[in-house]
Parts: sequence; C-alpha cells; structure tokens
Amino acid sequence: MSARSVTSAISTALLLGCLLTGCSTGPTTVKAASVKSDKDRHAAPDFALKDADGKTVHLADYKGKVVLLDFWATYCGPCRIEIPWFIDLERTRKDKGFAVLGVSMDDNGWEDVKPFLAEMKVNYRVVIGDDTTAQSYGGVDSIPTAFLIDRQGKIAAIHIGLDGGGRKEFEDGVDELLREGDTPVNAGSGGAVPAPVAAANQH
Repeated sequence: MSARSVTSAISTALLLGCLLTGCSTGPTTVKAASVKSDKDRHAAPDFALKDADGKTVHLADYKGKVVLLDFWATYCGPCRIEIPWFIDLERTRKDKGFAVLGVSMDDNGWEDVKPFLAEMKVNYRVVIGDDTTAQSYGGVDSIPTAFLIDRQGKIAAIHIGLDGGGRKEFEDGVDELLREGDTPVNAGSGGAVPAPVAAANQH
C-alpha cells in the first residue's frame, strides 16, 4: 500500500470516529447514560447566557421542568444527527413540563449559529456558551455532550458523544424523569443553583 493510500485510510478512520462518537480537542469518550438514582444526583450549575434575541437565559429559569441541556457546535457531525431527535422531543413533550436548551460552543457565535438553526428548523431555545460555562460542567471535552436535568435542577444523566443508545435512550431518560413528578416543583423547593466544578464532575 502506498504512503498516500495509508494517509487516506487514516483520515477516513479519524473522520468516521468523529461521526460515531464526538468532536473533541481532548480525549474522546463515549458513554451511554442511564438515569441516576436521586441520591446520586448533583445540582446543575446555573449560568447566564444570551439567546438569539439578546435575552439573558438562566438555567434556573427552567426550574420545575425536565431539561435536556445540549452542548454542541455547527461543525460537529454527531450534533447534526442528534438535533432532529431533540427537535422532536421538544415538539412532543414540551406540554408535559420538558424543554430542550442548546448551548452552542461555536467560536464565531451567532454568525455561524443563526443560519444553522434556520437550516435545521430548530424549535427550541439556543444560547451561546463560553469556557466558564463549559468548565462548570466538567470541561465538556467532547461534543455533543448532553445533560438530562430533573425537575429539582439536578443532573440525572450525562450523554457524551453519539452513544450506542441513540434516540431511544434520550426518549426513555426524559420520560422517566417526567414520570417522577407529574406536578412541577414550586419556586421555593429547588431549581438549578450554582455548584462547584467538583460537584458537576461527580457522575
């Protein structure tokens, strides 16, 4: 095999790996996520990020709802695969106390993100993330990384990369958390609160 053929084969393998797992600048890990028991959950760190209309969004705004918090980017192949799943989850479960919140990690911000959202017909809220937010969630070394957050604002499951469970695993996790409480918690009983990085890292 020629050197050019070897190089081509390696490049193809690397691209396939990114598509099947996640896009990362660090070590790539793929984890299928199951919903943790309540005692093993930790508070999801709050944040203040801007949406497409320039409005400040806090995770705490979603207290009382089950939230799928998705860290993604427009250049990420696996993200493009997952986003239609999340569009459908938002459409079919938003009236049951569920919401998707996307956190774009694109360096060019809305310049790249707005056309992408229009192309994909995204029906849920998206904000532009930053390094501080990523670090508060354990670094987010790979994208996509999605966190399922329960009604009390606690991280109940983490999906890193395009895991083997696929769409059904997201659906099952969301439905399980929705079943945990048919009535949203009141404003004084929970919600997302600031938490140290160490807490976010305890999976």
